[in-house]
Amino acid sequence: MIKNIMFDLDGTLTDSAPGITNCVEYALGKFGIEISDKNGLKKFIGPPLLYSFKTFFGFTEEDAKRATEYYRERFSTIGLFENELYSGIADMLKRLCEGGRKLFIATGKPEEFTVRILEHFGIAKYFSFVCGNTLSGARPEKRDVIEYIMANYPEISGEDTVMVGDRCYDVEGAKLAGIPCIGVCYGFGTREELNNAGASCIVDTVQELEELLLNEGR
Repeated sequence: MIKNIMFDLDGTLTDSAPGITNCVEYALGKFGIEISDKNGLKKFIGPPLLYSFKTFFGFTEEDAKRATEYYRERFSTIGLFENELYSGIADMLKRLCEGGRKLFIATGKPEEFTVRILEHFGIAKYFSFVCGNTLSGARPEKRDVIEYIMANYPEISGEDTVMVGDRCYDVEGAKLAGIPCIGVCYGFGTREELNNAGASCIVDTVQELEELLLNEGR
């Protein structure tokens, strides 16, 4: 029976692509790098920023840290609001809470920005605990975030808890922390990516997700 549900944020609850890609473009521009197609920057959604700047553009550790600072310079004032809830998310969260589920946020985004986004959309009230990375990078991996939640809520177990996310990082982090992960295809990952990562099941829509979470909890 599902009692506890951990939700990723970007690509799971919100379509954050415009804000993230605009801020990545801004950061790259500081290094003289011009982007012709911002769709190619969607690969930044999911993994840690330091990893992405180093892996996708070959930045050194020092330059990746500078790029992250530039990214956050724009994101903290403009980018976090270039964002919108996926249709049906607010209603789903409300019904899950009414059905007795305890909801958590488990995101790689810094908590400071995450809380502001949840409050902006009026959904912060549905979550018992919000956990993400810190601005200093104390919890860089999804596993770190999930395990931090579990340390603060020792009653949580893999038998009654599930992670919900749209990327392989969500699935892999959940598996390492000992909980299953439901993959969602309406976000930024593909069915193939989620399946290869070992998602316990995969849904295509918010409606399918809600039905699964409510029915599995009965």
